[in-house]
Order: sequence, then C-alpha cells, then structure tokens
Amino acid sequence: MIKIEKLDKNYAEHHALKDISTAFPDHQTTVILGPSGSGKSTLLRSLNLLERPESGKFDFGDIHIDYSQPISDATTLDVRRHTEMVFQQFNLFPHLTVLQNIIEGPVHVLKHDKDAATKEAHEILTKVGLADKADVYPSSLSGGQAQRVAIARSLAMHPEYIFLDEPTSALDPELELEVLKVLLQIAKEQQSMIIVTHNMAFAQKVADKILFVENGQLLFDGPTAEFFNTDNERIRNFVSAMTFQDL
Repeated sequence: MIKIEKLDKNYAEHHALKDISTAFPDHQTTVILGPSGSGKSTLLRSLNLLERPESGKFDFGDIHIDYSQPISDATTLDVRRHTEMVFQQFNLFPHLTVLQNIIEGPVHVLKHDKDAATKEAHEILTKVGLADKADVYPSSLSGGQAQRVAIARSLAMHPEYIFLDEPTSALDPELELEVLKVLLQIAKEQQSMIIVTHNMAFAQKVADKILFVENGQLLFDGPTAEFFNTDNERIRNFVSAMTFQDL
C-alpha cells in the first residue's frame, strides 16, 4: 500500500497541494477526479517523484520518504522500480518497433532473458488486442493503439502500481473506448492502479476508490458508490457538469 501524509506543494504563487493525506490500497484502482488545475496530476506525479512536494511523507513498503529532506537518486530509482507511469502522449521510442518498445525495459533495466521477455511481450500484446502490431513502428499506430502499447510496456515491467495521467485525453471517443476496455480488464485482474481522468462513466465503472481534489485540497476520499451518491452539493454539481445531467 502507498500512503501519503500532509503533502504540500507550491508553484510560485500557486498552492498546488494543501496538506493531503490518503492511502492507495494494493490490488485496487484509485481514481483521482477534480476540475482542471485542481492538483490531480501534481498529486499523481508526486507519487513517483516527477514532482517534489515541499513537505509531507510517503510510505511504500520499505520505502520511507520525508519530502522536506533531500531525496537520493537511489531512493528515486527504488520508487520507480516498483511503479510505472503512463502519460497522455504515449512516449514510445519512435525508432523501435512495438515489440522492441515493450522488451526494452525488461531486457535492459530488469536484465531479463531476451527470449523470455519477447515471449511475454507477445502475450501482453494479445491481452491488449495488438497481437498483429509487434513488428510495426509507432508512427503506423493510431492514438488508441499507441496508448495500448504504452500500457503493455508498463505491464511488461511487472510494477506493483501503474500510474496513469489522463491516459485517453488526447483520443477521440472511439479510440478512447479501446483503451478504457483494456484498463477495465487490467483492473479486474487486480493490478494496482492510480488513474487521473475526466471520464465519469469510466471512473464509476473502474474505481474501487475515488479521490476528489479541488484547489489543491482533498474534498472526498472513499468508495466509488459513496462518491456518486453523495449529498455534497459541490461534488453533485461537478458530476452533473461532467455528465451533462442538467442539460
């Protein structure tokens, strides 16, 4: 389980995270919701140290971080050895085939046998519906296919947690659906995931737990059913706006 306590992050005049404490359970999917600029991505990126809060604590297994103190490269690598980040823009290596993109980490970082890594990569590609794309280059893929390759690449590293920052925001609805179906299947397999998204229908379907962040503050932290049935007026207005319920 990942636990954070009293995270605080500032950008010049902007107070991005304000005293946030929560936990991200193992083998569950936590979805972070909130309006644009609320601090969702900052919170997610703080978990794998792409952002460094000024204060707060982070606990993950044997890893214990006090953000107010210097964080060593060894600790940063240790966190990232157990986690994978999937970004909005895929970040695939354009000069490598799909298969080569997927085995790059297992072979060169984890030092796995290349043949074994290749066999597993083909299995993962089948899981994400891209068995026929192993030998093509990223430039030949649609946005939805590229994002599924990015997810496959993360799975190949066998992370304890996968972090996904708006993984479908750059996709049209049809391509978005391809990716969401894959993520739903991964969630059913109890892969620990933390997802930032604006897609309310997806959040309601995939999440075990919802965090609602606004103005850098954590306004809701609890089960999905409670979030979507809350009496909190601010949350009800947010959900209505995101799902066009009042039109």
